[in-house]
Amino acid sequence: MSLKLIEVVAPVSIEANIRKLATEHDCVISYYKGVPLEDDHAVFFLLTNADGRQAIIDDLQSLLGTSTKARITILPVDTTLPHVEVGGSNDSREELYYKMRQGARPDLNYLTLTLLSTIVALVGLIQNNVAVVVGAMVIAPLLGPNLAFAFGTSLGDKEMMSRAFLTAFGGIALAVGGSALMGYVWHETPDSQELMLRTQIDLGSLALAAASGMAGVLSLTSGLSMTLVGVMVAVALLPPAAALGFLLGRGEFMLAYGALLLLVSNVVCVNLSGLLVFFAKGIRPRRWFERRMAIPFLLSGIGVWATLLILLVFVIDIRSVS
Repeated sequence: MSLKLIEVVAPVSIEANIRKLATEHDCVISYYKGVPLEDDHAVFFLLTNADGRQAIIDDLQSLLGTSTKARITILPVDTTLPHVEVGGSNDSREELYYKMRQGARPDLNYLTLTLLSTIVALVGLIQNNVAVVVGAMVIAPLLGPNLAFAFGTSLGDKEMMSRAFLTAFGGIALAVGGSALMGYVWHETPDSQELMLRTQIDLGSLALAAASGMAGVLSLTSGLSMTLVGVMVAVALLPPAAALGFLLGRGEFMLAYGALLLLVSNVVCVNLSGLLVFFAKGIRPRRWFERRMAIPFLLSGIGVWATLLILLVFVIDIRSVS
């Protein structure tokens, strides 16, 4: 959403500074002071468009650093009259941080949706039913933790990285474990083309996963709906995980190896492409020393994921020849 209303609770003593910021930043469409509050504070409102919004939010945070009662609230605006020209649609770093924390929560809903989507996807794979497999992708919540890990890496946020990693790993482990149990109790390995496709990997599979990761970050940073993009990422991650678990449960270890390669390759591509897009979009910490501390995380993340991708391409090439 292009237009956002920034609501600022701040000491009255810095009203002139806030007004100065509003006049200096071109993204501010209008500015006005609201009602006074207790303890010599007041509410200030700044209507902004996307271009340059991050800069004024950063300046406001620096300005309000000494006040314990100050608060900045960012509100979406559907329209305003008279109409104004709006630029692109980009969410600020703080809005992205809130979304990422929500997506990286390993709560009961996440685990339940992962298990249910795995069951639906596995039924579709066994029955060779594409529609059922795609239907499972709609409810699979695997986009959030993977993008949250890339986002945390770009900011050097170890807490978010740890939470996102555990959430993503837990979801994939649940999908593999649940599928393995179903494979163990299943009477035979089905003759399903959809299932066998998840044991095959080529460069096209890598391109799909990379495109999914890039689309996910672009949709996220633009404030657009991520539902369809979440389906793309789920297509790259959930069916291989379900196929891997099912084939392990059936004792089909060679076929399971192909599904494992596909799953690992897709995870690497989604995270690497997401991290690169966050970097290209200029997602950085606000303070200079935080930016300096985040550089090793960013470079290490890109290096590790890129190295793994090169190794996987090498393994895939050998596997295709043999």
